Amino acid sequence: MGKRIVVIGAVAAGPKAAARVKRLDLDAQVIMVDQAELISYGGCGLPYYISGEVSDINELMSTSFHLKRDAKFFEGAKGVEVRTRTRALAIDRAQKSVRLQNLATEELYSLDYDQLVLATGSTPIRLPIPGAELPGVFTVANPSDAEAIREPVSKGEVEQVVIIGGGAIGLELAEAFTELWGLETAVVELQEHLLPGLLDSPLARMVQAHVEAQGVKVYCGEQVQQLEAENGRVARVVTSKRTLPADLVIMAVGVRPNSQLAREAGLLVGPTGGIVVNQRLQTSDPLIYAGGDCIENYHLLTGKRVHYPSGSIANRQGRVIGTNLNGGHEIFEGVIGSYIMKLFELSVGCTGLSLAAAQREGFDAFETLVSQADQAHFYPGQELMYLQLVADRPTQRLLGLQGVGAMGQGVKARIDAVGAMLKFKPTLDDLSNLEVAYAPPFAAALDIVNAAANTAKNILAGTNHPLPMDDFISIWKDKYAAGVTFLDIRERDNAAPLVEKWGPLWVNIPQGELRYRLAEVPQDKKLILVCNAGMRSYESQVILDHAGITGTANLQGGYAALKKSEPIP
Repeated sequence: MGKRIVVIGAVAAGPKAAARVKRLDLDAQVIMVDQAELISYGGCGLPYYISGEVSDINELMSTSFHLKRDAKFFEGAKGVEVRTRTRALAIDRAQKSVRLQNLATEELYSLDYDQLVLATGSTPIRLPIPGAELPGVFTVANPSDAEAIREPVSKGEVEQVVIIGGGAIGLELAEAFTELWGLETAVVELQEHLLPGLLDSPLARMVQAHVEAQGVKVYCGEQVQQLEAENGRVARVVTSKRTLPADLVIMAVGVRPNSQLAREAGLLVGPTGGIVVNQRLQTSDPLIYAGGDCIENYHLLTGKRVHYPSGSIANRQGRVIGTNLNGGHEIFEGVIGSYIMKLFELSVGCTGLSLAAAQREGFDAFETLVSQADQAHFYPGQELMYLQLVADRPTQRLLGLQGVGAMGQGVKARIDAVGAMLKFKPTLDDLSNLEVAYAPPFAAALDIVNAAANTAKNILAGTNHPLPMDDFISIWKDKYAAGVTFLDIRERDNAAPLVEKWGPLWVNIPQGELRYRLAEVPQDKKLILVCNAGMRSYESQVILDHAGITGTANLQGGYAALKKSEPIP
C-alpha cells in the first residue's frame, strides 16, 4: 500500500483531486470523507431541479453515462474509499491525523494521513434579522435544500415567493418559480441594480426590464429588515420601503468559505475568510492542499486575493491538486472572473472587471456600450446582442466585458474569447484585430467584439463623444429643463412616432441627408444624437464636427439598447 491521502469534502474539488491521484498512482490509498450523504453533485444545477427542468435529483449526481456518483461508484470506478455522513472535527498537524465523527453512530476516531486535501466548500449566508430561522425560509446549498424547497411548491402549498438577493442564484430561482411553477415572485436587492457584482447599470437595466416583463416584481435599493410569521411559518417580508406577502422565502445573498477547520488547525486564512494557498494550491502547511470554494484566489487583473466560488474553478483546481499530490508541479495562476447564465431565454455574461470594480481598483476606466446583430444582417433570424467593454484610458488596456443577448452560444462565445485574453493584458488594438471564426449564421463580418474595441478607440481619439445610457435616462426624465434637443438620424418611419409625440424636442434628419440639411440642425441647445445601434449617430457626429457643430453627444448603444432597458414613451 502506498501513501495515504485524506480528502475532506466530496462535492467538486475533492472528488476531482481524489480521482486524479488514483489515475497517477494506483498504489495510493485515497480516503474521501463528507458529512453529507449525497456527494459529487452539480451544485449549479440545483435551480434547474427546483424549476423542474431537471426532473430527477439523481441526474445532478450522475455521470454522462448515467451512473450515480456515490460511494460505490468511487470505490469501484475510481479506487477511492468514500466515507459519507462523516464529519471532520479537527486536524492534528503534528501527528498528521484528522479527528472524525461518524454521524450515524456518533463514533469518534482518528485517521492518519501522509497528505491532506481540504475541499470544504462554502456556506450560504443567512441574514442576521428577526425571523431568519422561521419555517419556510431557505438557503440553497445542496440537494437536500433543493428537495425541501421543491416539495411544498410541487404540492401547491406556495403561491407567493420572495427572494432576498438579486444576484445570479436569486434570479435563476426567480425564473424557476415564475416560468415553470407560475408563482408570484418578488426579488429584493439591497444594491441599486440587479447582478451588482457582475454587471454595471446599463446591462443590469436590460436584465431588470426583461425579468419584470416575465412577471417578476423587482425592488432594488431596499434592505430587508425582518421576516414575520403567521401560523408558525413565514408570511411576510418587511423591507425598508414595503411589506411583501410570502409563503416561501429564499435567502440568496452570497456565501462564505468554510475555513473554520483550517483556521483551528493553525493554517493561514486570509481577510476574505478563505484559506490562503500558493499557486500549487498548498496551504501554509506544505502537506495540506486546498481548493474550491473554501480558498482565496489570486485575481489576475487586480493582484488582490478574492473569494470567487465556482464549480468550474473547483474542478480545475482539483486536477492541479491531484497532480501535485503525486509529485507534479502544476500551478493554478488565478482567476479572471467569468460568468454566464440563462435567464428567461436571455443569455447574460461577464468577464474581468466591471466599470465600477475597475474604478474602485484605481484604474482610469471608461466603458463603451455597443449593439449589433448576432448574425449577418442579411441572414434570417438575427437578434441584437449588447456588449459593454471596459478599458483603461492611459494604457488602452482591456479590463472586462459584459454581454446580454438571446439564448444560445453567442454571448458566451464573446465572453470566453475576451476572458481568455485578459490575463495577457491585451489592449484595444488586440481586440480590434482579434481573429474570430466567421460565417453569416454566426456573426457579422466585423464581429461585435471588434466593433466594441473600435468604438472605444474612437472615444479615446475624440471622434466619438459618447453619452452613457444612464446619463441619457437622467436627461430624459428632466428633458424640458435640460436644454437639449434629440436629433434622430434614423429613417423617417423609425423616427416618426417620437417626432409626432415630442415635436420640437425630437427632430429627425436621416443620416443620409444630413450633409445636405446642415442648416436645419438645431444649434440653440445641446444636441443628443440617436440612431438604432450607435453607428449612424457616430458617423453623423463626425459630419457635424467637421461642419463646426460641436458639443454633441452620441447615445451609447443607440435606441435599441435604450428600448431594451428603459424605453422612452
